[in-house]
Amino acid sequence: MIHLYLGLLLFSFLTTSILVVPFINLLYKLKFQRQKQKTLDFQNQRTPVFDKFHSLKSGTPVGGGVLIIISVTLLFLSLFPLLRFSNIFISSNYRIDLEIMVIFFTFIGFALLGLYDDVLKFFGFQKTGFFGLRMSHKFILQLILAFIISFFVVYKLGINFVYVPFIGPVTLGLFSVPLYTIIIVAFANFFNISDGLDGLSCGLLMIALFAFWFLSNHSLDTPISLFLALWLGALVAFLYFNIYPARIWLGDVGSLSFGATIALIAILLGKLVPLFVVGLPFIIEGLSSAFQIFSKMYFKKKLFPAAPIHLTLQKIGWEEPKIVFRAWLAGIILAVIALWLGLN
Repeated sequence: MIHLYLGLLLFSFLTTSILVVPFINLLYKLKFQRQKQKTLDFQNQRTPVFDKFHSLKSGTPVGGGVLIIISVTLLFLSLFPLLRFSNIFISSNYRIDLEIMVIFFTFIGFALLGLYDDVLKFFGFQKTGFFGLRMSHKFILQLILAFIISFFVVYKLGINFVYVPFIGPVTLGLFSVPLYTIIIVAFANFFNISDGLDGLSCGLLMIALFAFWFLSNHSLDTPISLFLALWLGALVAFLYFNIYPARIWLGDVGSLSFGATIALIAILLGKLVPLFVVGLPFIIEGLSSAFQIFSKMYFKKKLFPAAPIHLTLQKIGWEEPKIVFRAWLAGIILAVIALWLGLN
């Protein structure tokens, strides 16, 4: 099957490559672009470090996640039925229709939430005076979506365990739904926070997806393997235009969707430990912001010169491509470790 998946990855890459430039032009026409802004934190205080390093990015089209999500969804819905009616062996760890349903509910559900936030950012800022959804509103909506997904995973697919390397499956019982909910929301936000430098989040995601693609092939799960192959192909085509200097950004429509979906894939495969390993750069980025907020709220001082951590690296003099490429190298090593753990 691997030769088939490789061919479909290339097909997804070519399809998205053909569409990406016209899509960028469409975003310009729709004025779906990063706005000039004076960024405020959760306490309505200026964030001069962010504005200093990101002011030149204003005007760049945002919403590349829409293209990837539509491309992957349409290709999957077109190709998977062909596979089922051919002589190709199809296997899944769960009921195939339910597995596909929860994958695309997550992929599209979080995308719609992110798209709504993006629309408010670009077209509602002057009217509301606030840049996008308020943090509390966005977090509540994410929790609702993640709870629905987690409930479905536990009570429809029967997944209530995590595989611990060298030990085996550990049943989570009543903790399954809240734990899965927290993980999905956490990775949606961690990925979103990481999407601050050209090519940083998408490059790390590409590396992580290759690791999970290998694990899904090892577990003989056809729907997940096909989905990841198509997602990888589209992501690589997008990344060509997202690396420094970026011509297009994912937007919340892509970052929320992609972070939540990779968490779900890890849950479906029972590979949460590999997720935490290969997702470590996202976790560091997200926790650096969380700790910074906590420190400013309760101790009235900054824990880091700037947050997330990539802003601190920029502030001390690291150039943007240097940060991104070194993060990719770290991601490759972490992916190897994750694969080693995932296969034990």
